[in-house]
Amino acid sequence: MISNRELFLKNTAQTSNSPRLLEIERAEGVYLYGPNGEKYMDLVSGFNVSNIGHRHPKVLEAIQDQLDRFMHVTVYGEFVQAPQVQLATELLEVLPNSFQSVYFTNSGAEAVEGSMKIAKKYTGRRQIIAAKHAYHGSTQGALSLIGNDEYRASYAPLLPEISFIEFNNIDDLANITENTAAVIVEAVQGEAGVRVPSKEYMQALRQKCTETGTLLIFDEIQTGFGRTGKLFAFEHFEIIPDILMLAKGIGGGMPLGAFVAPKEIMDVIKDNPMLGHITTFGGHPVSCAAARASLQVIQEENLVQDVERKANLFRSELNIPQIKEIRGLGLMMCLQLENFDQVYQVSNYCANQGLIIDWYLHCETALRIAPPLTISDQQIIDSCKIIKAGIAKFC
Repeated sequence: MISNRELFLKNTAQTSNSPRLLEIERAEGVYLYGPNGEKYMDLVSGFNVSNIGHRHPKVLEAIQDQLDRFMHVTVYGEFVQAPQVQLATELLEVLPNSFQSVYFTNSGAEAVEGSMKIAKKYTGRRQIIAAKHAYHGSTQGALSLIGNDEYRASYAPLLPEISFIEFNNIDDLANITENTAAVIVEAVQGEAGVRVPSKEYMQALRQKCTETGTLLIFDEIQTGFGRTGKLFAFEHFEIIPDILMLAKGIGGGMPLGAFVAPKEIMDVIKDNPMLGHITTFGGHPVSCAAARASLQVIQEENLVQDVERKANLFRSELNIPQIKEIRGLGLMMCLQLENFDQVYQVSNYCANQGLIIDWYLHCETALRIAPPLTISDQQIIDSCKIIKAGIAKFC
């Protein structure tokens, strides 16, 4: 009989020549389980998705309840569907008053695509500025914003009139002018190896965009929903973007994304032409039901309030000389090592010891730490013991 692993390699599209090939049969809380009794602590949360852990009971209950009512009924934006309406309302209640309209998508990349469209149409401008070493997704438009030539070159030509500035460099803000439709930045650069900007920089960026009539678009696809110790990372910088892009942690494990904006900006898609931005499955009712439950769990279980303390526990447990630097904001953390070989060896060692960690697309010399916010103190201590043992062995 052909195994699932063999069928995976034979029949499913491969994204690299060296997939991890861990077969997962089920998941619960902070753990993943294999078909032969394997147990792995998930220290990357499915890449910042499972903020409240895998298969939270309240999310499962919400999914089942919605399954008993209806699933897909029509394209997004035509029928009044309670899960979408209620989730949009609850999101706006936890965001600043300037945000008045939510457009639900299937993914973060789709949220990026929609945000780019409304920014250009609203401002009547064409130039978009992104940051070097940024990552915003892999669709054509989102790929155009990736600040790494290696990832763009093979798919050229991409979108025109995209420029790049140095992240966290105030001098580079001079490149933002009255010709710029939008500046799109991550609240914290994720795939660059968790680069946290200064409050001074973010406030200067906000001011420059305001002065030039440029829309400031924040990518909170990785940072949203408590990951950084605030419900949304822009709160750390005491500024408010014009458009907010969300995904990953929004859905409680279900596929969902969104972009949020003032109503006057969002309304440009309503006419000239009508249906200027459409999606069939965006805001799927089951995903929206799961997202409502996930947001409720984050609030009721006070998960955000405990993030900084847990992050500090990681830092104290991993205070060893072989780790050159621990960068991060909340439970979005990065362990800087010397080279990729060390990262690869330590990552494999940890997997063999039942701990899932990984590295970054634009920073292969660092290990990714982004556990579910529900991780316990003892689980943090246990995971750090494995990491330190791996580092002692290979670094």
